[in-house]
Amino acid sequence: MAQLDTGGGKGNSKQKKMNARVDFTPMVDMIMLLVTFFMLCTTLLKPQTMQITMPSDKEDIKKENKSQVQTDEAVTIIIGKDNKLYYFEGKASDAQLKETTYGKEGIRAILLAKNQKAKAEVDKLKREFEGRYTANAQKAEKNKQEFKERLSKIKNADGTPTAIIKPMDESTYNNLIDVLDEMQNCYIGKYVIDKVNEQDKAMVAGLAK
Repeated sequence: MAQLDTGGGKGNSKQKKMNARVDFTPMVDMIMLLVTFFMLCTTLLKPQTMQITMPSDKEDIKKENKSQVQTDEAVTIIIGKDNKLYYFEGKASDAQLKETTYGKEGIRAILLAKNQKAKAEVDKLKREFEGRYTANAQKAEKNKQEFKERLSKIKNADGTPTAIIKPMDESTYNNLIDVLDEMQNCYIGKYVIDKVNEQDKAMVAGLAK
């Protein structure tokens, strides 16, 4: 009778080696799915921009036109250090520098006091368009565009004040943003950002004494 070879002999014994390699292919697929998910689901925030009229340096503009904002209707706002805020009305040569604060009890009240006509017209415009409310998307968009155009005309009309904003080197970016926000709150469409000069610095130093 033939005997079965059970492989018990040492010469015939073999151990099966285990494959320890890790397959990362499914992980790559998962990462691609996650990237696609975040690209589709993440809301990209658009930066809020504000139209700013900067002083012109063009040579073909006459000197008197460059300085035309230096009138009795102008308000110069100087942004100082440590959240200090100063302003004067009219020309610097015959103006008195005053200190104020941020917010509705400070610079906002001052600007609104000089822009009462525009404020009254804007309030009237808002009441008019509140009565023209419509659920029709096309008409609502048309009303929105008309409102923006008429609002811009009111803010830039003759007789409205011009704001000259002068941030000092020690001021902060947030201070500048706060002042620019007040231009919108006070319906002022004519404003420029300018550099402080030696006269401005002397006025601030004299007031701080």
